[in-house]
This record gives sequence, structure tokens and C-alpha cells, in this order.
Amino acid sequence: MKKLIAIVVLVFGISFTSTAQQVKTVALEQTKGEFTQKQLTLSEGTYVFEISNNGIGHEVGFVLVPQGKKGAAHHIKNAYVTKAVATNKKSSSKKVTLKKGTYEYFCPLNPTPRYTLVVK
Repeated sequence: MKKLIAIVVLVFGISFTSTAQQVKTVALEQTKGEFTQKQLTLSEGTYVFEISNNGIGHEVGFVLVPQGKKGAAHHIKNAYVTKAVATNKKSSSKKVTLKKGTYEYFCPLNPTPRYTLVVK
């Protein structure tokens, strides 16, 4: 019985560790009026977006939306940073699962152009 319990605990532990390792961080830096990364290509999966505010002088944010979609109704809400990013600070989004397709990212507070994120 003890062996069975140990095996069950081991299987759940491996499963949990495997799931935790699948979340990747995408670090993006903003400077005045732009992101330093102009385009991204990612694999399908789950990501956390870490946004850096490099000397802008006011708070910034992050918006991710399917390409061609306009308006807040289409924003991927989990991609928003959990707290506005102060000057020379970083903030992260919640977990975002991305499927194959093309997306756009931008900051309406900076403001920046719309940049392309392709998921293959």
C-alpha cells in the first residue's frame, strides 16, 4: 500500500512539475513611444508577458489582441499587466495560452505602434 501511495504521489509530482515548466516568460521592453522588440514569433503554448518601462517617465501597460481586431472587447484580458508599470520597473501579465495565429501587441499609455506576434 505504501508503494502504491508513493507511486501516485510521484506521478502527480511529475505531472505538476511538467505543467509548471510549460509556462514561458516573454520579456518586452518599452522606451518612449515604442517597444524595443518590433516583432515576435512564438510556438503555441502558455506564456506570461513581463513588461519593462525603461525611463519613459509615466506608467505603461500592455495589450494583446488578435490581428485586425480593434477595441477593448477584443483584448486578451489575461495579457494585461496585473499592475501598471512605473518608470524603470517591471510588471507581468497573468498566464496567456496562445493558439496558432497572428496577434498584435501595443501600449495605449505610451503610446506605441501595433507590433506583430506570430504563433506557429
